[in-house]
Amino acid sequence: MSQYLDSIVGILSRIEAEEAGPLDRASDAVADVICRDGLVHVFGCGHSHLAALDTFYRAGGLACVSPALDEDLMLHDGAAKSSRMEKMPGIAAEAYRRQGVGDGDLFVVISASGKNAAPVEMLRTAKSSGVKTVVISSSAYRAHGAVLLDEADIAIDCKVPYGDAVIDVGAAKMGGLSTYASLFILNSMLIDGARKAEARGVPPPIYTSGNVEGGTAKNVALEKRYFGRIRRL
Repeated sequence: MSQYLDSIVGILSRIEAEEAGPLDRASDAVADVICRDGLVHVFGCGHSHLAALDTFYRAGGLACVSPALDEDLMLHDGAAKSSRMEKMPGIAAEAYRRQGVGDGDLFVVISASGKNAAPVEMLRTAKSSGVKTVVISSSAYRAHGAVLLDEADIAIDCKVPYGDAVIDVGAAKMGGLSTYASLFILNSMLIDGARKAEARGVPPPIYTSGNVEGGTAKNVALEKRYFGRIRRL
């Protein structure tokens, strides 16, 4: 447990120390979206989609986050299938079209490896549509064909080691870091973006826990604001 904890804390500390510049630019982009009443779309395949889910429709989360979820690229409808399909060309453009991305929105692509067809095509589709993009990926995969960090408008290195897992268990490794790293980055840029929007005089739309007094009423008002705009709401 201590070894795994040290690995998690270590990678988050590296992100804080080494990625402050791109994180600041990403939070500026989030603030811009909030101020013009746009949406922050978040896409990831496989386990990378967990970050999109964690920042969607939850207590303390921005209500303008729209998860770009495609069931063929998620784990619950066939994990092995989704892993194969993530590498197949031609899927991402249709998934992007169904998301309903607007001109003033922000599109975030999360992929630790940064080399499979679906996340790469999703990024390129967003860029070709004129939408500003943020990528969260690992530079450790550059030597293995990764391109996402080199093509995004704002690139944030999540520092995940090649292969993700870090704890030796016999001949194999366990204990992946990519979910922790991606969530730390994504939540940091959303929180800082909300603070910057507030400083500009625009109150950020933030969900409150439905289990505290008045929370449900606040959330219903936000739901009405975004129904029809956020596909998964």
